[in-house]
Amino acid sequence: MNGSGGGRGRRIVLWRHGQTAWNLERRFQGSTDIELTAEGVAQARRAARLLAPLKPDAIVASDLRRAMSTAGELAAITGLDISYDSGLRETFAGAWQGLTHEEIVGQYGEQYAAWKRGEPVRRGGGELETEVADRAAPVVLHHAEKLPDNGTLVVVSHGGTIRTTIGRLLGLEAHHWEGLGGLSNCSWSVLGEGARGWRLLEHNAGTLPEPVLGDDD
Repeated sequence: MNGSGGGRGRRIVLWRHGQTAWNLERRFQGSTDIELTAEGVAQARRAARLLAPLKPDAIVASDLRRAMSTAGELAAITGLDISYDSGLRETFAGAWQGLTHEEIVGQYGEQYAAWKRGEPVRRGGGELETEVADRAAPVVLHHAEKLPDNGTLVVVSHGGTIRTTIGRLLGLEAHHWEGLGGLSNCSWSVLGEGARGWRLLEHNAGTLPEPVLGDDD
């Protein structure tokens, strides 16, 4: 699922949502619809001011509230409309959702360890990471295809979904996706279009080093 290879100079900015209360509690969110904290809103406003000078041509976002609110801050500055797509939601993780990191390790230790080893695991009985990429990457590519030459698409999504999408667009095998570190709240990664497809130009950009608080840590 690489780019067209035509060297049209397009860019994709994959932007993770701002902080939520469950991030702070190290509670697995998955597809649970959790709102931003006041700090999360402030993070989104700061990041939006940094992203706006990229002059994005389009914004597409997950339809979960934490992503919608984050995208809204950039839309307010740029005047762009936002397209929402459920395909960009975070990984559904069944029984893991709502549990803290410690509870997951305590109750599902071997499943957690297998996931960290890069094995295909249905965390909590939910989606495989490859299934997340199967639904999210086509959404990103669909909107990227509509960009003008040298255009920029901002995708507002979630840590796990962004990581799997980057892995898929770069053509990496799924067991290598763990090699892409998680994104801090309201940080982003940038893919650029080269002659042979998409390349990772920046990863977890936008902050001085911050801890990764969320499902992907």
